[in-house]
Amino acid sequence: MKLTDTGLKKAKSRDEAYSMSDGGGLYLWISPSGGKLWRWAYRFENKRKLMALGKYPDVSLAQAREQHSEARKLLATGIDPMAQRKSEKTAEKAAIENSFQSVVTLWLEHWQDGKSPRHVDYVKRRIDGDILPCLGARPIAEIEAPELVAMTKAIQDRGARDIAKRALETVGQVFRYSIAHGYSRRNPAAEIRPSDILKSARKINYARIDARELPKLLRCIEVYQGTHITRLAMKLLALTFVRTSELIGAKWTEFDIENARWDIPAERMKMRSLHIVPLAKQSLEALDLLHGLTGHSEWLFPGDRSTIKPISNNTILKALERMGYKGIMTGHGFRGLASTILHEQGYNHEHIELQLAHAPRNAVSAAYNHALYLKPRTQMMQDWADYLEQTQRRGEVVAMHQKTA
Repeated sequence: MKLTDTGLKKAKSRDEAYSMSDGGGLYLWISPSGGKLWRWAYRFENKRKLMALGKYPDVSLAQAREQHSEARKLLATGIDPMAQRKSEKTAEKAAIENSFQSVVTLWLEHWQDGKSPRHVDYVKRRIDGDILPCLGARPIAEIEAPELVAMTKAIQDRGARDIAKRALETVGQVFRYSIAHGYSRRNPAAEIRPSDILKSARKINYARIDARELPKLLRCIEVYQGTHITRLAMKLLALTFVRTSELIGAKWTEFDIENARWDIPAERMKMRSLHIVPLAKQSLEALDLLHGLTGHSEWLFPGDRSTIKPISNNTILKALERMGYKGIMTGHGFRGLASTILHEQGYNHEHIELQLAHAPRNAVSAAYNHALYLKPRTQMMQDWADYLEQTQRRGEVVAMHQKTA
């Protein structure tokens, strides 16, 4: 007689194991401890086989019969159901081991060596949020270029073009690692370029005044009616022409006042290498005043609401707006002014670019580029500070007098 759910539930354990047959070789095996296991006895190539179909009641009577029926159909075609299941499990395991997600995990372990924790965390979040949902489960050797295009466009469509470009670059790095370690034979990311699929980036032109308007701006900064800390922030931004983020994130420990230099750590720089800012005497004077105001804090510019964080990016922008420079000058604008004026005055292009931290860096050059041409850059920064001081004092653009470094 066929088994019933009621009969299976009532079945009790005995001193010895016994079975309850459902026909066709399918039966429930009941152990002395009370365990109930589905089994199917069959023959393949004249050999007796015993296939486990799961534990009751996790596998119900109906599910066991369905598995039994599928296995018998397979057997009728001349295929051993147990061997087929083993083959499928092996293939599934191999697919997991060779999935994009598995390989990207190995790549991350290799790649992150020597990288800053902040950068590693950023890349991991980009992988988890944008790349793995599209490619994670796919066998890496089967991924094709159109899949990468779909992933990249999906990121771009939410308004994150730069992230889309970086995601594609990261995928390309993973594939190079995959090829090197035998997980795949080709890099589909190398077959496409970001320009093939991404919309053209709109160039950002940071608002800035003309050099002729500099005297007025400097005088406005000197008599700024806001806090002294914000006034000194704008003054130092003009004197050092660093990026706004590099200035507001500055800590007192980064400054070597005795040697008149500011060493901005690599992890705070866009180019990810140490950047030296020679400090002119005017910058040292501003720092001395600032130390009297914020020397108790680790930050040069601690926030008003929370001293554990520096001021925001908008502090300087809002100060410029209050002085009447909304839409015509930004903190970043000081960099453009310095670059334009110094180039016009004939200063060495490479010295200017190094001081702006624009110069290309790589793993080799990053070790020494931060100190390259430091002596002429130091003189250039003093010349620049003298120029700003004279321009502000006279209320008109003055000639810059170069000194031999």
